[in-house]
Amino acid sequence: MFTGVIPAMRLLARFSGVSAVALLAACATQTPPPPPPPPTVQVPASAGVYKVGQPYQIDNIWYYPREQPDYDETGIASWYGPTFYGKKTANGEIYTGDMLTAAHKTLPMPVNVRVTNLDNGKSLIVRVNDRGPFSRGRIIDLSRRAAELLDIIQSGTARVRVTYMGRSELNGAPAGPEALAGGPSAAPSGKVDSAALGILPGATVAPPAQVAGMPKPAPIPAEMFNDAKPDGKVTQVSVPPATRLYVQVGAFTRRENAQALLNKLGGGMQISPLQRGGQTLYRVRSAPFASVKDADAALSRVTGAGANDAHIVVDQ
Repeated sequence: MFTGVIPAMRLLARFSGVSAVALLAACATQTPPPPPPPPTVQVPASAGVYKVGQPYQIDNIWYYPREQPDYDETGIASWYGPTFYGKKTANGEIYTGDMLTAAHKTLPMPVNVRVTNLDNGKSLIVRVNDRGPFSRGRIIDLSRRAAELLDIIQSGTARVRVTYMGRSELNGAPAGPEALAGGPSAAPSGKVDSAALGILPGATVAPPAQVAGMPKPAPIPAEMFNDAKPDGKVTQVSVPPATRLYVQVGAFTRRENAQALLNKLGGGMQISPLQRGGQTLYRVRSAPFASVKDADAALSRVTGAGANDAHIVVDQ
């Protein structure tokens, strides 16, 4: 293995005045190369389209996807694994557990959200590109990698806060208004292409000759875009020392509406006021629960009584 190496070193020492032993010692004490940088997080190569989606029904519950730039909710997170690897997400991308992605019931896709584990204060930005979770009482489904970084793998669930950050990159284009000009992610132009309908035999009324165009869409709010994106960086944020779980059935700006729902549901619920955005919300919700198991059981009872909009929230 060393044939030809030692003679060459002796020759070098003869002309440079450095002995082979000294040269070997220098090699032995050489500083090792620095470790390679951590891999960067890539947007899925199979990027799909930007979509909001139509209302849909799962297990007798209707979900209404919509733009939600002010989305900021608490609840229970779960994660989904190998069963879905290689399958298409709801916006046409390919799911893999190595990406920092997530599924949500109503947010547009793809958008970036910050998920904060309220049990340990770890916070991470992920890309929502799928629909789910459809297990009642869960607010977001994380990829395996995202769940690992937030320390949710072992427990399977965690109390989290999910906050909208902005639209995500799409097909390598930046998440800004310019990315929506043309292509599958283009916003509606307001133009309606139409032609006069032919007269049907036996028709007593002639068809209209033209159709009015739809109004032009409003400008996209600046808050829908944000430079923050999934980069794999976990930040530590301050969280309450203890939280509790509640089953919330509704939130109203008028107390009498909350009272009407409370009267309809009967016992086990209460009205809890909350100040948000300069107004008071009257939440109809249960007494606090200490464990996810107890909250799940209470949610099952409430939905079984017909309150399909009920969900689990996290509060102090």
